[in-house]
Amino acid sequence: MMKDEARARTAFSKARTEQEKVVQAQPGYGPPLCVLGLIDAALGDKENVLKEGRRAIALLPLEKDSSNGSRMIQYFAVTAAWTGEKEIALQQLEIGTRAPAASLVLNYGALKLLPFWDPLRGDSRFEKIVASLAPKDALPTTR
Repeated sequence: MMKDEARARTAFSKARTEQEKVVQAQPGYGPPLCVLGLIDAALGDKENVLKEGRRAIALLPLEKDSSNGSRMIQYFAVTAAWTGEKEIALQQLEIGTRAPAASLVLNYGALKLLPFWDPLRGDSRFEKIVASLAPKDALPTTR
């Protein structure tokens, strides 16, 4: 990794400008807001992240579309975690893991291994959510 923060900020700012156009072209559709939320999380813009996540969920609630609604929740959980909003992230994870539609990143293996959940690791509530998703026939790990 280059770890060039100035260059990364410039790239994310440019990406944000482009993504805002997509959001404006599709104002009633949640997924573009999720992408904008990811960009804003990378830019450290917590206020917009929370606004975009809530709006995406309102546009595609679980009750209306269980598959895409689950994705809106998952993205909001990730972006909330990235901006230090652990409580919101954990609330969304609890909702998302109970959703009827299976998610590729809200399952045991993904929560256990994917690095974008790192901000929540070590929190007992996160570990409890992960443990609740463990396969029932899994052998306990020893260290």
